Amino acid sequence: MATTDVEHKRGQLAALTMAAVVIVVGVPLWWGTTGAQRAWLPVSQMKQLSKLQLQLRVDVEVVFARGTLSPEQQRKLPLTQTQHEEHVADADTHLKYSHETTYRMATIMEEDALNRPTAAEADVSLHMLGESRFGSIVAYVIPESSPLLPEDVSVYIGQRRTAVLRIGTEMRVSKTLTQFLFQLELRVKQVLQVMSVSHADIITVSDRVRHRPGYRESSPEPGLGCKADGVAFQSSPGYDITFSLLNPDPKSHNLQWDIKGAVQSYIRPLLTKLAPVADFSVDSQILYYATLGVNFFDAGLNGYTLNADSLAHVINPLEATLGSNAASSNPLLNFVLYVPDAHHSPLYIRSHRKQGVASNAFHSARWGGIMVYNVKAHYGPHSECPDNINVNMAKVMGVFLAQLRLMLGVRSPEISPGFLVAPRGNAGLADWELDRLMWSRSVENIAKAATTISSLAQLLEHIGDIVINEDIGQQLSSSVTALQLAVAELQAGKLGSALQYSKAAVLASERAFFDPSVFSVSYLSDEQKFAIYIPLVLLFCVPVLLSLLKMSSEASQRVADDSDARIRMPRWTEEHSNIST
Repeated sequence: MATTDVEHKRGQLAALTMAAVVIVVGVPLWWGTTGAQRAWLPVSQMKQLSKLQLQLRVDVEVVFARGTLSPEQQRKLPLTQTQHEEHVADADTHLKYSHETTYRMATIMEEDALNRPTAAEADVSLHMLGESRFGSIVAYVIPESSPLLPEDVSVYIGQRRTAVLRIGTEMRVSKTLTQFLFQLELRVKQVLQVMSVSHADIITVSDRVRHRPGYRESSPEPGLGCKADGVAFQSSPGYDITFSLLNPDPKSHNLQWDIKGAVQSYIRPLLTKLAPVADFSVDSQILYYATLGVNFFDAGLNGYTLNADSLAHVINPLEATLGSNAASSNPLLNFVLYVPDAHHSPLYIRSHRKQGVASNAFHSARWGGIMVYNVKAHYGPHSECPDNINVNMAKVMGVFLAQLRLMLGVRSPEISPGFLVAPRGNAGLADWELDRLMWSRSVENIAKAATTISSLAQLLEHIGDIVINEDIGQQLSSSVTALQLAVAELQAGKLGSALQYSKAAVLASERAFFDPSVFSVSYLSDEQKFAIYIPLVLLFCVPVLLSLLKMSSEASQRVADDSDARIRMPRWTEEHSNIST
C-alpha cells in the first residue's frame, strides 16, 4: 500500500514538473522562435506620411538701380515682404508656396555691372560679384531710360539666378510707393513662373509618383517637343547613359564617329552641372548588322519613311540588340544613332500628321531617343564600298542633348511677351533651370519616400508576420528623420540641403522596403498556423493535460471526503454520549 502511494505521488510530481517545464520554458521558447522579429519603428510618424503637407519657399532679392526710386521712396522702402499662395493638389497632397522678397539699393559695383553695354555682359559681371545659393533669385530693377535692354524687352533672364527688370509705364505712373511695389510684385511673380518651380510642375510630379488614374506615360513622340509630361525619368540617385551607333550594312559604309570627343564637348558639361541632382555614367557601343525591324517603304509617298504610329514597334526589337545594364540598379537612358543602308536610304521620320520631322529623331518615355542619320548624299557615282563616312557629331549631339534634357525633366517654361531669355551656354543648362529641376526632384523624392514608408506601415498593420530586424528598423527610422528634415529645409528655402535629405530618405526607404529579410517569413493565416502546430502540440500536451485533470479530480475528491468527515463527526459524538448515559 505504501509503495503504491509513493508511485502515485511520483507520477503526480512528474506531471507537475513537465507542466512547469512546458509553461516556463516551452511556451516562451516557442513564442520567441516562431514569432516574427519586429524592431522598434516610429509607426505613428510613418502613418502620418500618407498625407503630404509641403511648404515651398523661394527667397527673392529685389535690387533697385540708381534712378528707379526717389530719395523719399528709398527712405520708406521696406526691408522684406512675404507673399503666400496655398494650393490643394488633392486629398493627399497639400501645397503652400511663399516667396520672401528683400528690398535694397544697388551697390557701386553692381551699378558698374548694370552699366555694361549688353545684358549678357552685365549678367556675367553680376555673377562674379557673388554667387547666389540654390533656389534663390536676384531681380535688378533698372530705369526705363536704361540702354541695357532693347526697347521691346521688359525682362531679361540670364544664365545664372539673376533677372533684369525694366520699370514699365504702370510702375512709373504709380503715385505712392505701395502702388509701385504692388506693380513690381506682379512682374516678380511672372519671373518666378519662369525661373522657379510652378504649381503645374508639382502637380505633374505628384501624379507621376502616386500613379493616379488621370496620369499616363507618354508614347514615343517624333521631334524634340518639350510639352509632354511623361517623358521624364523618375528621380534616381544615378543614371547610366549609353550611346549606340547602329550600322546595318558595314559593306556599304564604314562609319567613323568621335563619340569620346563629342561626349566631352557636349554632354559632360551638362552632366557636371547636374552633379547635385544625380551621378552619371556614360558608355558607347557600335553594333553591326543591327536593324530597326520594321518595314520602311511607304507606297503612297514612294519612299522610305518611319511613321509615328510605328515608333513603338521599333523599341522592342532594339532592346535585345542593345543589351541591358544588369550590373547596375540605375535607370538606363539609350541614345541610338541609326544609319540606314544604301538600299533603304534616305529614311525620314514623319509625325502623326504625315509631316517631316526636322530633327529626324524621336524620343520615348522611360527609354531614350533614336535619331536616323541619312548618308545617301555621301555616295557618288564612283564611290567605292565601303565608303568612309565621318558622322557630323555636332548635329547628332545637338539632338541627343535636347532629348537628354527632356529625359531628365528639364523643360523650357512658357515665356511671357516682353521676356528675353539668355542662351544656355556651353553647359546647355542655366542655373535657374537647375533650380527648377532640383525643386521638382526634391518634391518627387519626398513624395516617393512618403509613399513607400506609408505603404510599409500599412503592411505592418495588416500582416503581423513581416520581419523587421534592427538594420531595417534603423533604415526606416533614418528615412523618416531625413524626410522630416527635407520638408523643413524646403520650408526654409534651403534647396540644396533639402534635395540631399530627400535623396537620403528615398534610398533608405527603398532599401528597407525591398530588403529580402522583410519577407523572409511567409505569411500564414491563423487556420494554417493551427493546422501546423496542433498535431505537434498534442503529442506531448495530451498526456500532461490528462495527468493534470486526474490530479485535479483526485484533489477535488479528497476535499469532498474531508468535508463529509467533518459533517459526520458531531453526530458520532452525540450518539456515543447517549450510549454512555
